[in-house]
Amino acid sequence: MKKLMLGNEAFARGLYEAGCKVVSSYPGTPSTEVTEAAAKYEEIYAEWAPNEKVAMEVALGASIAGVRSFCGMKHVGLNVAADPLYTAGYTGVTGGMVICVADDPGMHSSQNEQDSRHHAVASKTMMIEPSDSAECKEYAKTAFDLSERFDVPVIVRMSTRVSHSQSAVELCDRVERETIKYEKNIAKYVMMPGNAIRRHPIVEDRMTAIAQYGEDCPLNTVEMNEKKVNGERIGIITAGICYQYAKEALGDKVSYLKLGIVNPMPVKLIQDFVAKCDKVYVIEELDDVIEAHCKKNGVNVKGKELFGWLGEISQTKIRDKILGVQPEFDTFEDAVPVRPPVMCAGCPHRGLFYCLSKLKLTVSGDIGCYTLGATAPLCAMDSTICMGASISALHGFNKALGPEAEKKTVAVIGDSTFMHSGMTGLVNIAYNATNSTVIILDNSITGMTGHQQNPTTGKNLKGDPAAAVNLEELCHAIGIKSVRVVDPYHMAETEAVIKEELAKEEPSVIISRRPCALLKYVKHNPPLKVTEDKCVGCKQCLKIGCPAISIHNGKCVIDHTQCVGCGICKEMCRLNAIGD
Repeated sequence: MKKLMLGNEAFARGLYEAGCKVVSSYPGTPSTEVTEAAAKYEEIYAEWAPNEKVAMEVALGASIAGVRSFCGMKHVGLNVAADPLYTAGYTGVTGGMVICVADDPGMHSSQNEQDSRHHAVASKTMMIEPSDSAECKEYAKTAFDLSERFDVPVIVRMSTRVSHSQSAVELCDRVERETIKYEKNIAKYVMMPGNAIRRHPIVEDRMTAIAQYGEDCPLNTVEMNEKKVNGERIGIITAGICYQYAKEALGDKVSYLKLGIVNPMPVKLIQDFVAKCDKVYVIEELDDVIEAHCKKNGVNVKGKELFGWLGEISQTKIRDKILGVQPEFDTFEDAVPVRPPVMCAGCPHRGLFYCLSKLKLTVSGDIGCYTLGATAPLCAMDSTICMGASISALHGFNKALGPEAEKKTVAVIGDSTFMHSGMTGLVNIAYNATNSTVIILDNSITGMTGHQQNPTTGKNLKGDPAAAVNLEELCHAIGIKSVRVVDPYHMAETEAVIKEELAKEEPSVIISRRPCALLKYVKHNPPLKVTEDKCVGCKQCLKIGCPAISIHNGKCVIDHTQCVGCGICKEMCRLNAIGD
């Protein structure tokens, strides 16, 4: 039976059919749905780990125990998991271990545009790259076989377009795998220097063997066409989603070498393909990994000088650069208003960020939906670097500029992000002593990636009851004596607490606690209303950037279909024009 599936959903189906037993991941767009879909199969144990490093270590532990395991993350998550990944490249596996990393060309939901293929090269692990949903399922299954065959963790590189597009997938039955009996093997798994140095030659031999396998395997395919373009036989070397773009743009006018294995790559297969063509183009998004491999092995190709290093490649760009064909289009001369993302109506972070903006504080920000506090009209964030960096950067900022900075600088971090990698930064503040104020935005969920549970919510991935971390007690245990809790819907109180904590000669934590307005169990108040006679059109209410509020005919108007009655605008209106 065939079913239309997202790439991520199909990947999870592949895990199921391959007999995977343990899944541990951290949510991150565009990878999240792989683990959410895997959790629906009763035969698979699935969990959200506190961060990607923990997730990969869980998967490696399960592999050592003798079962097939998986961990998933987005591209920047692989940075967090790099420590166990690089050592797992040396240890190898027992049961097959598969890692999904989803890159984000175009930065649709990410803070950088890094190319995860570099991690595969540096960690000396195998990486394969599917181009559609059907391949996502089959590559997931094949990855386990290759992992066990070559004794190596296998990374499957996804991208936003593969993860979130749909195509038909053939559904098959699950094949259960017997657990490989655990046997103690100190030389293989205890990576102290004396053992690791003996593993390195094994790693190099393994990579040579994988490269040799890639010279003639089902994952690397050649499609030869005899047609010519402007009198030349054109060849395309590509992988992943770019294969789909090239096929759509160029059809059967050219020949294709589709690389399913992108690390290590074959040499002779590429040389033989290029020998049959007059001109060869490498089409790949982000860095020149394939192109550099070709040129290093004496193969003359064209690539980045045509397609560039930035963002996504498109069918239109390929058709233009190779065929010289541009699409016809009509221009629209009128200015079209931009529609940037905003915090939702009723978002608990809005009141907090308004207070920070009003107090003109320097704000060290972090990764989450609250990063939207940096956008107009609030503009209440000065830096966002990576998960957990808000707290560490605040400490460094205050150490550099001294007591004056401590009185007008704060860090903001979400509850899930704090559990991910913020705790160690707070330990550093307590241990190395700056009078820094950290604000934890506790909205009772991991919001930006689609409402996943985390260690503070009291529920696990499947919604079952779980131990809940008490943030107040945790901060006290870390060494922070002053810990306050505020409701960001009550802005006067929130502002007063921020002032009090900044004035203290000690590190402090403020927990801004209010559930995400989009959670199903949150009961909202009736929409607020505007008394038109009292409204003078001062636009004070617009300063919070609520999408439910607008100005028509010089008066404030509240959209009752969006308003959740949070009361923030009501508190701001000194003329009492906004009421229940």
